[in-house]
Amino acid sequence: MKALIFAAGLGSRLKPLTDRTPKALIPVGGKPMLEHVILKLKASGFNEIVVNIHHEGRQIIDYLKSRNNFGIHIFISDERDCLLDTGGGIRHARKYIDGNEPFLAHNADILSNVDLKQLYRHHLENPTSLATLLVSQRESSRWLLFDEEKRLCGWQNHETGEVRSPYPDFNPFLYSGYAFSGIHVISPKIFEWMDEWSGKFSIISFYLAICARTTIRAYPPDNLQLLDIGKPETLVKAEEWLRKRD
Repeated sequence: MKALIFAAGLGSRLKPLTDRTPKALIPVGGKPMLEHVILKLKASGFNEIVVNIHHEGRQIIDYLKSRNNFGIHIFISDERDCLLDTGGGIRHARKYIDGNEPFLAHNADILSNVDLKQLYRHHLENPTSLATLLVSQRESSRWLLFDEEKRLCGWQNHETGEVRSPYPDFNPFLYSGYAFSGIHVISPKIFEWMDEWSGKFSIISFYLAICARTTIRAYPPDNLQLLDIGKPETLVKAEEWLRKRD
């Protein structure tokens, strides 16, 4: 199974820690964020992993080499010339993740207790889904909006009131709101939908642009625990969370 780890972010929220260190190599519980994600993916049966890089990318290449790629196949999707955001990052990594099977995409700064095997299996059991998004109803200023069949229909920013949807006269109050986790399983057919997209673009903007014509589905498991460790205040929480888990 194949996976893509987004490790190219600038880590602006973690400055000055990330001034000379890529965010993915900031330690949490004695290990870089990136290592936590790689080990979780490896334990879940993913044996081909792509890591995209940008800021201080050479450090990530050297780190992986020093760990002998953790005994699995790891490829580098190099974005050091131009940071492409999540959607552009997926498109740029196509030569490594395209094929006959879905691939999993995972932000490097996310810790969770999700069963990645079950998430992947759930996607396979719903062959009409172009992508399956791990979501939860945790506190967030921005929610993805899904209908009763868990199909993506829109997006809402609760702080600004902004609503986005491809459907005319869209009423956000008729839909269920979930926060996206930064973890999703994607069919390789997505690259056909990306033919008219290029350069830098967000995967969420892409999903919202096409969700009226294809199926982007939510996967909200029970008792999901998730931490975005890309912020200073959550680094401390992550240390405690890892201690309790171990």
